[in-house]
Amino acid sequence: MDGVLVIDKPAGPTSHDMVDRVRRALRLRRVGHTGTLDPFATGVLPLCLGKATRLARFLGAGEKVYEATVRLGFATSTDDLTGTPVTEIRAVELEEEEIRAGLARLEGSYDQVPPAYSARRVGGRRLYELARRGEALPRPAKPVTVHAIRLLGLDGERLEVEVRCSPGTYVRALARDLGADLGPGGHLIALRRTRSGSFGLEHSVSGDDLAEARERVIPLRELLPELPAVRVGEAGRRLVEHGRDLGRASTLNGFPEGQAVRVRILDESGALLALGVPRATGAGGSSPPVEPVLHPEVVLVGEH
Repeated sequence: MDGVLVIDKPAGPTSHDMVDRVRRALRLRRVGHTGTLDPFATGVLPLCLGKATRLARFLGAGEKVYEATVRLGFATSTDDLTGTPVTEIRAVELEEEEIRAGLARLEGSYDQVPPAYSARRVGGRRLYELARRGEALPRPAKPVTVHAIRLLGLDGERLEVEVRCSPGTYVRALARDLGADLGPGGHLIALRRTRSGSFGLEHSVSGDDLAEARERVIPLRELLPELPAVRVGEAGRRLVEHGRDLGRASTLNGFPEGQAVRVRILDESGALLALGVPRATGAGGSSPPVEPVLHPEVVLVGEH
């Protein structure tokens, strides 16, 4: 079985727990995720099955959308509800306009400091491992992009927001930074991912009930539709199976004419055979021009 199963993860289990559940339910060995959710978080968790595990890094590269609840008034050691308070509890006396302005200041591209309890590595060790041992090391900031933060609701010290952001963005850190910016401190108390790339809740099955899981697997041919498609016949298929480059004559249609970074290579029926990358189209200098080719970067057919 090859494809993607989108789980609506319940609160409690880890992402690795959900991988194990699906392995047992579908009797598959090759199951992996495209990016984890914290145990208390819920929502979209795409799991790659079989050959789709080779595509995990591409499938996890899309924009993320979350619905989050932030509690203002104090910060915690983990930047969420699972931690202990690290600031005194303060009354929240902020106008809605001040909160909206604080949210707007979090939008854009910048370097974000990850939470102390996170899976980021410093010196080859996970930050959460260092934090549990009381080792306080500098946490290198990583570039993120927050496309938009929209205020959905406000009830006293609690605010509901929708966050649209790049992969690798910690919503916990956004709650922490919002609280610090506004003054009283803050932390995340609920998180639900509603979309990961092209996968949304509409594609999902409940993580507590996998009875329909087999019927809901998204096949390889439907993955990465945003990438241009190149079709090949039987001769091209054989080249792909052996990892050989494809020239224009080896394809039926769709050979990239522009600056495509990566393409899907399909057979005549539309089955996904590989992901391909264009190679240099010229040798440079006075050398004769080189025929452009497509190199099969990730091969999904044959013995690869």
